[in-house]
Amino acid sequence: MNRYVLGIESTAHTFSASVVSSHGEILSNAKSVYVAPKGSGIHPLEASRSHASSAASLLGVAIEESGIGVGKISAVSYSMGPGLGPCLRVGAVVARTLCSLLEKPLVPVNHAVGHIELGCLVTRSKDPVVLLVSGGHTMVISHSGGRWRVLGETLDLTLGQLLDQFGRHAGLASPCGGEIERAALRSTRYLGLPYVVKGNDVSFSGMLTAAETMLDAGKRFDDIAFSIQETAFAMVVEVTERALAFTGKKEVMVVGGVAANRRLSRMMSAMARRHSARLRGVPLEYSGDCGAQIAWTGYLAHSKGVEVPVNEATVSQSWRLDSVDTPWRS
Repeated sequence: MNRYVLGIESTAHTFSASVVSSHGEILSNAKSVYVAPKGSGIHPLEASRSHASSAASLLGVAIEESGIGVGKISAVSYSMGPGLGPCLRVGAVVARTLCSLLEKPLVPVNHAVGHIELGCLVTRSKDPVVLLVSGGHTMVISHSGGRWRVLGETLDLTLGQLLDQFGRHAGLASPCGGEIERAALRSTRYLGLPYVVKGNDVSFSGMLTAAETMLDAGKRFDDIAFSIQETAFAMVVEVTERALAFTGKKEVMVVGGVAANRRLSRMMSAMARRHSARLRGVPLEYSGDCGAQIAWTGYLAHSKGVEVPVNEATVSQSWRLDSVDTPWRS
């Protein structure tokens, strides 16, 4: 019997609702993205207000596009964390309200695990080494012993934060990754930036400081954007390659908002070929934050009995993915 799960994503700038089926069909994936003023980052309170104002209409769109009646929903899942507190709380309140009205189970989902599991669904990956790169995460991950294990991560800024903070310094509005990618295509001039890999971890704070100093000194934005991409992407490719060699796996998957960058994809593809591994690229519409990642992972968790009482549903701003059991992968 086909079952349907509604997923609600609200960790940062995106509020999204999606319905998926137990057969792995993504029936809807409605979303609204809060855009900060130019030169500013995401203000948690303002983003949460944007989420609250769009929640009802987006839920209606998600249900309508799914082609099923609301009564056919088997469970509601929500992004419990990690993320921005005010934004997470909007999603949790919406999910609790729906579960109370529909008398359906409530399933908490780790946002990062959601990225990975949706990626595995849409790319048909079975057991990949995963590079998760976004505004909230920069990690190299592999599954072992009932959990997703972190084999390397950032020691300070995430890759998404590096791009966004540099872009904001240049007067752009977050998220800035797309503008920086377009600027990088207009240059081939490399400017030396700090390349910091420690063991299998990376550090981007020195690169950000150097890039901002170059911009303030009058260096071309396009040249700096090109140099940031070449340096930062080489760093994450290096640590992913080391993890791939260590595990001996033959699939590599890139997920998260920065996964949409075509230069990163080309560099990862070249690395995978050296190891006779297959690069699994997530389609653009599912690389960033979306309700589908929460709905699908919610289905997987609920199929193994994971749920919480509505009155005990909470949020966790720093919920690490390597603390989450994955019984559906046992």
